[in-house]
Amino acid sequence: MKSLIISRSSKVEADPLSDVLSLLKPHSYMSGGIDAGGEWSFQFDRSKCFMCFALMSGYCWLSIEGVDEAVRLEVGDFVALPHGPEFRLASDLAVAPVDVRSIVTGPLNGRIVSWQGGGACLGLTAFFTFATEHASILLGLLPSLVHIRGQADRAVMQWYLERMMVVLQNPKPGGMLLGEHLAQMMLIEVLRLHLADRKEGVGWLFALADQQLSAAMTAMHERPGYRWTLHELAGRAGMSRSAFALRFKKRVGTSAMEYLTQWRMLLACDRLMNSQDTVSAISLSLGYESESAFSFAFKREMGCSPRQYCQARSSASVSSVSP
Repeated sequence: MKSLIISRSSKVEADPLSDVLSLLKPHSYMSGGIDAGGEWSFQFDRSKCFMCFALMSGYCWLSIEGVDEAVRLEVGDFVALPHGPEFRLASDLAVAPVDVRSIVTGPLNGRIVSWQGGGACLGLTAFFTFATEHASILLGLLPSLVHIRGQADRAVMQWYLERMMVVLQNPKPGGMLLGEHLAQMMLIEVLRLHLADRKEGVGWLFALADQQLSAAMTAMHERPGYRWTLHELAGRAGMSRSAFALRFKKRVGTSAMEYLTQWRMLLACDRLMNSQDTVSAISLSLGYESESAFSFAFKREMGCSPRQYCQARSSASVSSVSP
């Protein structure tokens, strides 16, 4: 991940949300749409995917496993299901559900599938996976349902949706890649809108809405290898040391030094798996005086040594491609 470890110009600030998303490498492995006609009901099984759904025409009901009340979706509504629950989309929840896998039998690859002649309800979907097991640092902060329905927020999403429709309905060379990038942009926008709407949540994501804490977090992301002190971070936030420490712990859920260590370890995990850098080089670049000091901190956070981490992930990769 060179974008995370290169030196930044003093004129360009780090962006913690972008840094985390770059580290997690979200990938839209399937995007497209279903155009349903008549009375219909589609059942979606539990998955490990982050799913986004936008209603382009008609209306439908969304029923999520474990959530008592179903949600009525109107034209222009946009929802995200971060935790891959079992759920149902239907014109009427009394209609017997059909397994969506019997309708979408292969990757959509930007296609719009017609069901019962279509014309009643058109929805676009994008399913995301993350390239690292550390996706919980983002997903753990999100609720079971993110519903974008405010007029201003829907207007923000409208451009993406209209552009996605053009790409899907008028296939041209490069359309698959364009659809992939549009889907990723939609994912980022959903997170930004959710952040703006939920400023009182606990966790690093919501702390970014706090201008003072965001300044300190940005400094840590900009220079993860610098030997930050609590006093220096408080200065970046324009606060006293004690007031900063108290607010950071309350808003983020961990102390500033714990957050810095966790971020360094996530960067280290990425470099251990995706670069040729030695453990010694990684430890020095992340602010540790010696390889042994870094390895101690890594084992405390990750539960194993850096070399054990590499061996375990390499073995898992080999197993996943074995016949």
